[in-house]
Amino acid sequence: MTLTLVHSPNTRSTSFLWLLEEIGAPYEIQRVTIRHAGSEEGRDPSNPHPHGKVPALLHDGALIHEQAAIALYLTDLFPQAGLGPTVGNPKRGPYLTWLAYYAGVIEPSFVSKFLNITPPRGLAGWVVVDEVVAHIDATLKDRPYLLGDTFTAADLIIGGTFNMFGKSPIMPRADNIAAYAARCVDRPAFARAQAKNA
Repeated sequence: MTLTLVHSPNTRSTSFLWLLEEIGAPYEIQRVTIRHAGSEEGRDPSNPHPHGKVPALLHDGALIHEQAAIALYLTDLFPQAGLGPTVGNPKRGPYLTWLAYYAGVIEPSFVSKFLNITPPRGLAGWVVVDEVVAHIDATLKDRPYLLGDTFTAADLIIGGTFNMFGKSPIMPRADNIAAYAARCVDRPAFARAQAKNA
């Protein structure tokens, strides 16, 4: 079995270095360049992602892309790592919900906030950042992680995102989320991923 993470440093794919370090299975890194805002660079022809973005994962010839899909794929492939509830576990539904909520609500709300766009109420699939932050902060009021006492790949993606962007002056402050993000990144696998990201 060969796992290859298509990666560009200091991007969304850094979370998947972290996830692979948490899992502990052997993997390879294929470094690519990606287009940045305002850049006239062409697409990196070595990048298999259909839009030239990261992350992407190659597993024995299969291409998996999009963060929620890669997280679910890897946690299902390596259930012994304990990073995602398996089918039949009562926490499986909430786990899938948090992965989908990240892709469909959290990330669009963050992008809207940074671009100073208010999503049209009832027409967009996401809400304003204040509602997202309030929901996550309330969820974390009585538990250390999104599903309770156990750290999962959903925490890795969501906690990692709040670690990266939660200190921005335009983001609402939330004490439960700040403590949660710090707890998520205070893991040996996160430190190992950061060393490989550099």
